[in-house]
Amino acid sequence: MAAFKMQQLSTIDRVVAGAGAIALISLFLPWYGASTPIYSASVSGFSTSYGWLGGLLIVATGAYVALLRSGTKLPELPAGPGVVVLGASLLGTVIVALRWLTLPSGSASVGGVTYLSYGPQVGIILTLVVGLVQVGCAFTLFRRSGERVPWSTSHGSPGEAPPPADK
Repeated sequence: MAAFKMQQLSTIDRVVAGAGAIALISLFLPWYGASTPIYSASVSGFSTSYGWLGGLLIVATGAYVALLRSGTKLPELPAGPGVVVLGASLLGTVIVALRWLTLPSGSASVGGVTYLSYGPQVGIILTLVVGLVQVGCAFTLFRRSGERVPWSTSHGSPGEAPPPADK
């Protein structure tokens, strides 16, 4: 196993890996909560139904890029690293966005004084933001890699392997 050196990561690689690290931290922050003037309660990312899956995909994408660039031997995948990073990052961010959109939110007030409010909290918003940043960087990595998406048939007949990438 190769020794990990931060210098081996490009700026975009560092952003993707950093987004994964921030997503890991945000899974422990409040994702949903309710509050009254005398009491408040919240749940972390691990307690918001399927939302944690998206957060973990964002974390895994960051870890994958860090391991890939550090020279660690990883198992062969049917798609190239650029496709894997973009796909996992995009899927994770979409799952988090769907969870955010499906969380109920609102407030109740009497005479202009709010006595109950509930809705998304800082953890899910942070995860969504770093997921979007990671998707943007993953798209840049994918474009720079010159890889084709696995279902693309522009390289030949369907079922034919793509030509090897020049490096």
